[in-house]
Amino acid sequence: MDLTPSKAVPSSSPPSTHHQSPPHHSPSVPPLLAPGPDGVSPSTLRHWAEELTPVFTDIFNSSLESCQVPACLKTSTIVPVPKKPRITGLNDYRPVVLTSVVMKSLERLILPHLKSITTPLLDPLQFAYRANRSVDDAVHLALHSTLQHLDSPGTYARILLVDFSSAFNTIRPALLQDKLSQLSVPASLCRWITHFLTDRRQHVRLGKSLGLCHHQHWITPGLCPSLPLFSLYTNCCTSSHQSVKLIKFADDTTLIGSSPMATRLPTGGRWLDWCPGADTTTCS
Repeated sequence: MDLTPSKAVPSSSPPSTHHQSPPHHSPSVPPLLAPGPDGVSPSTLRHWAEELTPVFTDIFNSSLESCQVPACLKTSTIVPVPKKPRITGLNDYRPVVLTSVVMKSLERLILPHLKSITTPLLDPLQFAYRANRSVDDAVHLALHSTLQHLDSPGTYARILLVDFSSAFNTIRPALLQDKLSQLSVPASLCRWITHFLTDRRQHVRLGKSLGLCHHQHWITPGLCPSLPLFSLYTNCCTSSHQSVKLIKFADDTTLIGSSPMATRLPTGGRWLDWCPGADTTTCS
């Protein structure tokens, strides 16, 4: 299966997959992934690659053309894993989300296509999930710009560190769809992503017991595109003031204001006005 910008159809049409190679030849199926609620494991895909490739290609193309994701592929199982030997409350568990391995294959095919469209339009001060960039680059830029400014006499700098609370759980799919449209993502792919993120069913499994199903309307952390999608969701949050730098690494944001002593820096009012569009934040 192959989905690359050169083989994707024009932007006005949905992307498509091609069954030129079996799934086990593609990096879209990591061999150590645990099976999701559907019970399909990576070893199953590897052993029956030749037979399953055309079947899943048809399913994937049908999903992309209809802009809908089958409910069975959006179901996930949450397994609480203890963080420490003695459990005193729910916060002592780390939720591990198991999703469909079949769906992960499609996610990993869609993600490069999405990146090829949006990368040229991304905020240059967003350092997460981009080639040849790291958190070290973000830290070095913040330190360099601050120290370079402080080399001049009579200057100061203010730094605001912002961490989005439950960042990936607060994305509103409808708002994300609007933001993706502004980044030239095809309308059909926007609708597919919105359907992919909404009305997801989850079960909690503790031992051999399976809890009741509940529905959620936010991004599941175990989803392959969840982290890059948050970067696209906050892409419009930039600074328009020459004395203010807004440096981002995923959901961690640093607001640096530098100015001579006699000049008043713009306040964080515009930042706070923007924040309701991305839900709550924690500032320090």
